[in-house]
Amino acid sequence: MSHLPEHAVPEDAAPVHAVPEPQPDLSQEAAPAALAEPKARSIATVIRAMFRLAIERSYARVGLVGLGFAVVFTAIAVRLITMAAFPDTDSGERRVAASAGTAIRPDIVDRNGEILATDIRTVSVFAEPKNIYDKDEAVELLTAVLPEINATELRAKLSTKKGFVWVKREITPKQQAEVHRLGIPGVGFLPDHKRVYPNGNAAAHILGVTNLDNAGIAGMEKYIDNQGVRALNEFGIVAKQTDLRPVQLSVDLRAQFAVRDELAKGVAHFKAKAGASMIMDVNTGEIIALVSLPDFDPNNPVDALTDDRINRMNVGVYEMGSTFKAMTLAMALDSGKYNVNSTFDTRGGVLNWGRQKIHEYHGTNRVITMPEVFTHSSNIGSAKMALGIGVPGHKAFLKKMGLLDRMRTELPESAAPIVPSRWTEINTITIAFGHGLAVAPLQAAAAVAAITNGGDLMTPTFLKTDEPSARAKATRVLKPETSEAMRFIMRLNAVEGSARKASIPLYYVGGKTGTAEKVINGRYVKNRLFTTFMAAAPMDKPKYLFVTLMDEPQGLPESGGYATAAWNSGVVTGRVIERVAPILGLPPQFEPPVKPFPLMVKLGAYHATQVDGR
Repeated sequence: MSHLPEHAVPEDAAPVHAVPEPQPDLSQEAAPAALAEPKARSIATVIRAMFRLAIERSYARVGLVGLGFAVVFTAIAVRLITMAAFPDTDSGERRVAASAGTAIRPDIVDRNGEILATDIRTVSVFAEPKNIYDKDEAVELLTAVLPEINATELRAKLSTKKGFVWVKREITPKQQAEVHRLGIPGVGFLPDHKRVYPNGNAAAHILGVTNLDNAGIAGMEKYIDNQGVRALNEFGIVAKQTDLRPVQLSVDLRAQFAVRDELAKGVAHFKAKAGASMIMDVNTGEIIALVSLPDFDPNNPVDALTDDRINRMNVGVYEMGSTFKAMTLAMALDSGKYNVNSTFDTRGGVLNWGRQKIHEYHGTNRVITMPEVFTHSSNIGSAKMALGIGVPGHKAFLKKMGLLDRMRTELPESAAPIVPSRWTEINTITIAFGHGLAVAPLQAAAAVAAITNGGDLMTPTFLKTDEPSARAKATRVLKPETSEAMRFIMRLNAVEGSARKASIPLYYVGGKTGTAEKVINGRYVKNRLFTTFMAAAPMDKPKYLFVTLMDEPQGLPESGGYATAAWNSGVVTGRVIERVAPILGLPPQFEPPVKPFPLMVKLGAYHATQVDGR
């Protein structure tokens, strides 16, 4: 066999036909699609290239923008650090002044929604000393239209290098127009708010005052700031007064006016140095009215700085005299060692204890019952009760009643009681009838309220509340039967004892007087008295406690020269009850209450069946 080249084809071989390669379909339908495919690929390639080029070029731009932001924020940070380390006094003063001038406070309203304190918009005048070239002329012109400004002080302000000083705060629209017409360069106005009290002196010691920057500095005004209102202003959260909810007090403005009027008449009539009066709801602890004379007009806060303008109910501490016998009797009854039929020997009229002699003021010189200890205000009977309980028990009871610690209310002002540093039996004897322990009248009133309301001790409040809420927060300090016994005894005292001056017909009043000699230079002074009267009504279901005190009242011909509590504080309390009871919705009882003290009748207590006094 011959070998042929690889690609040679033998001559006698059958012819082989070549297979043609497939050709694209160039018919009318297939031609556009075939042409579009490479075109689409080219467009996508171009777009991708464009994006790639744009991104590559944007790297530089993004870097420049980032660098710019870094520079700006670095500059801000450096400025903040510089301002903190080296504050700009002038601009700082102006910012603080502007912020203070626009501070907004909520309205204060009474329990019925009557306005007690509100804000009005006003303006204040400021100056920029650096921009005032003729300071003498500026002083002359400004004092001409604002004559209350001290020219020397204003010249001193304008002579400083400060960038901002106040010229006059809270000017009238007329004064603003006059200052504006002066056209002094460097003198301008800032919007401001002025606190106003439309009722003048009414509830001054409760409301307190604000300063020129509209910040609360006393009373409920300071309490409001302590609740965060001032901070809301500083952070710019408050834009207008309606952004703040009014603060509603427990005070009834109608009762407040009546109490102040009657107290002012009483202080003048009995020639007392000062006086105070209040009404408390015994079931909620709400203060319905509180007056301390002399008082002040919060629209003119400088008056509040005088020493004799203190709130005697909350800041003053006093020996409460025989009103403290209510605590002694309640302690004795609640201990279980005594009951309303227990008797005490007061014959001889003197209790000798070591070198001390305890005398009676209304001595009976006989054996008396527990109710008679109260109605005759027996010092000896009270002392024997307290000694029967003992010093530890006496201290524990008074502490439980809140009388050995400072009382805290919404009012920032308060005073701690003056307690014996070394408490012995003689201290227990004297404290039993109201000497040797000085407390704020408000905390003594809270203790008496607990005695009358069934035994629940409540912290007095100046905010409106309700009985369920108040009872839920109260502390049970007495048995209900102890409270009934004390209500009976207090009512008996209004029928035949020292509380008769305040026994207003149809209101079923009960109460207790208290007269204490004032301590001057460490010694008791007989002719300088501090008198107190506490009364509750109605005694079958107590609602309100009325308290009146007077500082150094004088004896009058009508009182036979006596200046004890029944003749002054008792009389004023009776007038207050008579005038205020209809305002507060306390209905008269035309018929005696039915079985008001069933336990006392069951025990056969002294005069238990005659206690209505009708």
